[in-house]
Amino acid sequence: MLNNTDNFYLQKEEPLQSCLLALKAIILAQDKAITSAWKYGMPFFCYKGKMFCYLWVHKKTQQPYIGIVEGKHFNHPDLIIEKRSRMKIILFDADKELPIKTINTILQQAINLYKTGVVQIK
Repeated sequence: MLNNTDNFYLQKEEPLQSCLLALKAIILAQDKAITSAWKYGMPFFCYKGKMFCYLWVHKKTQQPYIGIVEGKHFNHPDLIIEKRSRMKIILFDADKELPIKTINTILQQAINLYKTGVVQIK
């Protein structure tokens, strides 16, 4: 039987499904302390048990994105805050090649928030 996370990916049409699965693989490859979870009805990723980022599809544009939970703590030109106070997102075009270098840079900046103690880990 499939779990909620698997169902989330499988219910998406191509190329959205492949894009989200690639993003999942990129996120999990960043650090062995990153784990996958199902929270708030969406695929979440935790760093040492603390909420780190999540994958979702933008309601208006239908673009896949990575939401960075502690995005307010750093700036990157590709991150947008919209109407959020804490989180920032980076949108992707599912029909185009993913900007791997940019994704890695942003995710590593986010991980550093946890490693340097800006975000407390219990």
